Order: sequence, then C-alpha cells, then structure tokens
Amino acid sequence: MIAASGLRWLLSALFALPALHGLWSGLAPGKPTTHRVDHLLHAVMGLLMIAMVWPWGTDLSAGPQVVLFTAGALWFVGAALFRTDSSNRAKAALAALPHVVMTGAMAWMVAAMAPSAAATTGGGAAMSAMPGMDMAASAGAATMSLTGMGQRLTAVLLTGVLAVAALRWLAHAFDVARASPAAGSPPAGQHLGGALEPACHAAMGLGMAVMLALMA
Repeated sequence: MIAASGLRWLLSALFALPALHGLWSGLAPGKPTTHRVDHLLHAVMGLLMIAMVWPWGTDLSAGPQVVLFTAGALWFVGAALFRTDSSNRAKAALAALPHVVMTGAMAWMVAAMAPSAAATTGGGAAMSAMPGMDMAASAGAATMSLTGMGQRLTAVLLTGVLAVAALRWLAHAFDVARASPAAGSPPAGQHLGGALEPACHAAMGLGMAVMLALMA
C-alpha cells in the first residue's frame, strides 16, 4: 500500500511497538483472560497493520480480517461494560471508545482496500476500472487512494479521531513517565513501565492516522 520505502519502514517500526507489547502482555503468566484478549487483539492489529504497509499484505484474505476486527470492536464494548459494576459502566464505555474506534477503523480499512488489492492481481485494465479506488503512480506516497466521496470523508473523519486519540494517549504516557514517586508509591521504573502501554496505543493510533490520511 505504501510506495515510499522509507515510510514503509518507519510505519512498520511504529506498528511493531504495539505488536510486541501486545504479545508480551497477552502471553504474560498470571493475567486474567480479558487482559490477555485485549492485548492479543492489539498485537494482531499491529502485525496486520505492518502487512498493510507492504505489497505482500494484499495477498492476505480480507474477509477473515474484517470479521476479526468487527468482533474485536464488539469485544472492547462488551468487556468494558461487563467487567465493571453498573455505576461505572458509562465511564468504562467511554474509556473503551478509542479502542472500539481503532478496531472498527481496521475493519473498515481492510474492507475499503479489498477491491483494489484484488485488482492488482487482475492486470492493469482491471486496476483502472475498479470503482472507488485509484491506483496511484509510483511517485505518490501510497499505491492506493480512495476516490469515492463517502469513503474519502470517512477516511478523513477517522484520521482526525485517531490522531486526537493518539495525542491523548501520548500525553498520558508522558504524564505517567515523569510522575515523581511519592512516599509509598511505586518506584520510577514502574512509572516508566506504566507509560509503555499508552505509548504503544499512541503509536498504533498515529500510524493508522497516517495510513488513512494517505488513503484519503
């Protein structure tokens, strides 16, 4: 999907952070099942976003990915509502909203890219004939871009939402990392460890925002 080699590697490194953190957290011993599912979903998202960056990612079947990420979005909603008591469910749902949007955006991106990915294996005439997608020349940063107004507006909207969510996560990570340990509080190393998770979420959100902006 990305034509510029340097940008491919930069985005791959950005998505590798949440993928590795998700695997590490999801497979850590002694964690509850909901914790494992949350982090393994983020790990799969990171890995598949890396695949989207490279041409070989178009060989992956779109249908299972759309089903997986739609189910993932529903999981974050359900898990947020049922792991807290009724008095805190509204707050939990609000906290889960960025994860729901991110996972839903993954499903939408895969579905939007699927017709164009199929066209790449059907020859140049098929590529130019696909509605809603434009196969850009090698001079562009992305090899595929949306041309339908509805899809482009959706991509722009998701870009803005994910960019804002990424900045909020990044600000939270900085706040946690620079918090001075008070008496009886965890040592500084644990503050840095606590900042890693929101930093990885920020990396995922920022990378996805860049990808969507290029598609638009």
